[in-house]
Amino acid sequence: MWTRRQFLKTSAATVGAMASLGGYAWGVEPHWVEIVRRELPLVGLPAELRGRTLVQLSDLHVGHRVSEAYLVHSLELAAALEADIVVLTGDYIAYREHYDWSALGRVASHIPHGRLATIAIYGNHDYGIAWSQPEVAARVAEVLRAQGILLLQNDVTAVAGLAIAGLDDLWGPNFNPAETLRRLPQDTDSIVLCHNPDAVDLPVFQDVRGWVLAGHTHGGQCKPPFLPPPILPVRNRRYTAGPFDIGPGRMLYINRALGYLWRVRFNVRPEITCFTLVDSDVTLVRGRNTRAETE
Repeated sequence: MWTRRQFLKTSAATVGAMASLGGYAWGVEPHWVEIVRRELPLVGLPAELRGRTLVQLSDLHVGHRVSEAYLVHSLELAAALEADIVVLTGDYIAYREHYDWSALGRVASHIPHGRLATIAIYGNHDYGIAWSQPEVAARVAEVLRAQGILLLQNDVTAVAGLAIAGLDDLWGPNFNPAETLRRLPQDTDSIVLCHNPDAVDLPVFQDVRGWVLAGHTHGGQCKPPFLPPPILPVRNRRYTAGPFDIGPGRMLYINRALGYLWRVRFNVRPEITCFTLVDSDVTLVRGRNTRAETE
């Protein structure tokens, strides 16, 4: 039987542990950026791009909750990687009435540029309240384009012979992937930028070959050890973070985001992804050569 003293000591230790855990989840991990390094194998990768790097940034959520200084520091870490291609997969803002657009401008001025290209797409939050305000998305576009960033809205561009498609957001008012994906080559792999990973389950993706790079989930932000995140903003709850085989010739990668809507992370550090582009023989199994290294 416990004595009163044992009970009080155990209770105090429990409360202390919970306070420490809460302090970590609020004060440490939300700003503890992880640089994840992976290979990105692509069939038919142009020789000029072999060994080049592609950095993915996602979900900055510039607004009243995310520290501007933290975002600037994170973007400086990304800039130090000196990527050949930089892609941004949406949700630059956490919009509310009387949004401070100057803050987005200040943060965006630190977005690193790739030697070959810097490409962005929209996320749902870039469409404002209830994802239904195109005028808000237009303001986001102005800020990004002022920094020399190419914003793709259901369009395709080529970087040294590699086709990169950028889709509008699944929840936004302008999602229209069919014509865009039809423009991708069938004999070589491509990269598709798509904010919400749920989109890849649509039949229109069945002929896509290559990689889809997404964000949106934040990895759930909190993940109990050995268990899936309890909260995810997707219908397909398989789509948490990292790589997923999504069908013949197709892979999906979900970045865990830099920003947040609520300042709490546990076991899901914010992420900058640095891919090395490698040529992949068509006979290789998808997902091979995707060993990750972190720092």
